[in-house]
Amino acid sequence: MKYGFVKTACASPRLKVADCNFNSEQIICAAKDAAKNGASVIVFPELSITGYTCGDLFFQRTLQNASEVQLKRIISETAKLDSVIFVGLPVPRAEGIYNCAAAIKGGELLALFAKSYLPNYGEFYERRHFTPFQQNMNTQFIDFAGFEEVPFGTDILIQDEKDSAITIGCELCEDLWVPVPPSSRHILAGATIIANLSGGNEIIGKADYRRSLVKSHSARSLCAYLYANAGLDESTQDMVFAGHNLISENGTLLAESSLFSSETIYADIDVERLCQERRRTTSFGFSANNNTFNSNYVIVQIKMNVEKAAGEFSRYVDPHPFVPSDKDKRTQRCLEVITLQAQGLAKRLRHINCQSAVIGLSGGLDSTLALLITCRAFDLCGIERSKVTAITMPCFGTTDRTYNNACSLAKECGATLKEVPIADAVRQHFADLGHDESLHDVTYENCQARERTQVLMDYANKTNGIVIGTGDLSELALGWCTYNGDHMSMYGVNSSIPKTLVRYLVQWFAEASEDAKNEKLASVLKDILDTPVSPELLPPKEGVISQVTEDLVGPYELHDFYLYYLLRFGFSPAKIYFLAQNANLPYGKDVILKWLKTFYRRFFTQQFKRSCMPDGAKVGTINLSPRGDWRMPSDAVYSAWNEELETLK
Repeated sequence: MKYGFVKTACASPRLKVADCNFNSEQIICAAKDAAKNGASVIVFPELSITGYTCGDLFFQRTLQNASEVQLKRIISETAKLDSVIFVGLPVPRAEGIYNCAAAIKGGELLALFAKSYLPNYGEFYERRHFTPFQQNMNTQFIDFAGFEEVPFGTDILIQDEKDSAITIGCELCEDLWVPVPPSSRHILAGATIIANLSGGNEIIGKADYRRSLVKSHSARSLCAYLYANAGLDESTQDMVFAGHNLISENGTLLAESSLFSSETIYADIDVERLCQERRRTTSFGFSANNNTFNSNYVIVQIKMNVEKAAGEFSRYVDPHPFVPSDKDKRTQRCLEVITLQAQGLAKRLRHINCQSAVIGLSGGLDSTLALLITCRAFDLCGIERSKVTAITMPCFGTTDRTYNNACSLAKECGATLKEVPIADAVRQHFADLGHDESLHDVTYENCQARERTQVLMDYANKTNGIVIGTGDLSELALGWCTYNGDHMSMYGVNSSIPKTLVRYLVQWFAEASEDAKNEKLASVLKDILDTPVSPELLPPKEGVISQVTEDLVGPYELHDFYLYYLLRFGFSPAKIYFLAQNANLPYGKDVILKWLKTFYRRFFTQQFKRSCMPDGAKVGTINLSPRGDWRMPSDAVYSAWNEELETLK
């Protein structure tokens, strides 16, 4: 299994109602095409061998026999395919006819999954023709289609003998639409992938409901859900079918067919990600441990060559996982984040009865966002914005551009601006330490950062206020901050905001200012957005910023990508490297690997800074606070990760 991915497919081929020979030909062709494209799991619609709309013809022994014969044919002609294939057909038994899904692979009939819930309302009359397989019925072993002792029932799982992460359960159509679907039991018994063979017709609004149902069920169940629906050729008499196929993984729709088409859809399912989510979400494990059905399951073990069969990787990998690509969603996300930040700070201000705040304002993105959020929090608390003191502290690296932007920003926000030049104080510190000012090393830089923090802390004491931290999540991950310098504050409003998102949050404020006809504030925010990210600790060159952060530590869009997949899913360096190469990022593999190595080195060696970081509002799923989301020893060795990195090319 290459990095935990399993390529899957849902197909709704052309069909003639009651023509089992024609239908089997179409199924075989579609299965071969899907397998050629690398699909390891292929799902066809409900009753796909006969057609769903056969009505009373299901009682005809001729149709029953024909479907069984054609199942044998499908099994024979797909025997060389390295795919688990699900097809639908009626299975007659002494007590009635069952609506079943046949799972086949390698010339074998693996199992027959029987439908539990038969719709008998509106346009549906399934109870007229079929017998439900009751939940309290044990799995049986029957002879069918020339195969002996075939598992028959609902509580059956198909599992890769080498990797139990690939475990497949199955249900049929209406089974999904009930309060407790059979797949819920399958999931708790270990299924990561659910196949649904469906025969749902199309009416106004049903596609939207079906889509939301599949997505929500996959999210609640932490599974991949493959939904293959009856195609347009099922349309007869009063019903119209549209072949609406869906593949969803943990609430995300990975693939969807167009209505009234006969297309096959594909998606690379990440079963490793699903397993990681289940391990992380402890309530899932609790539910599984309390499941009373596990002992009744029949596990059919098979050999799957997932990595060999995978074909071309086609899964969409978001290059900016913290930032929605859709503009409307991004705007909504920004508003939600800003509200969380402001409300968190407002609560702290109310709790300590604080009426003033101090921010070091550099004219860069992070301090800009911190000031904007603080002003918003003061508005929530009914405190005048003038009680927010923005302190600019020009020193050796300060440029006219950032200085002027800081001054203008404070004015337009209604904050009180205070200028405290720190060059003389830093030089005195150099003299006390015996440090040569011409030596631009880490001491040169950190003396400035710590002097800034001392000014902020002392002024906060003087005004009975608190220092608002400006550092962001990306800087904390990389340790790109000065310990007991800009690393420290009394409340860090940006501590869970990645750098790639900071930019869009400031842009949101710029656009909001334009909408409010505040052109001066919008103008200064736009110029701040255009300014290179820099700590401004080294002297400028000809008045221009000389110290560009991303030249030193690497592109933030790469580091945020690495951070997301490391913390959110615990992926290995090799998998993160693979995903980065498939995420349409504007970097070659050598650049990706170079900064990936930098990321791991800095992430592990800088944990001590995160172990004592200040409070700050959690706004997303990823946070590095030692009090909540991330508990890591400061002295952890990363040799295992580094060894893997050294094998990558």
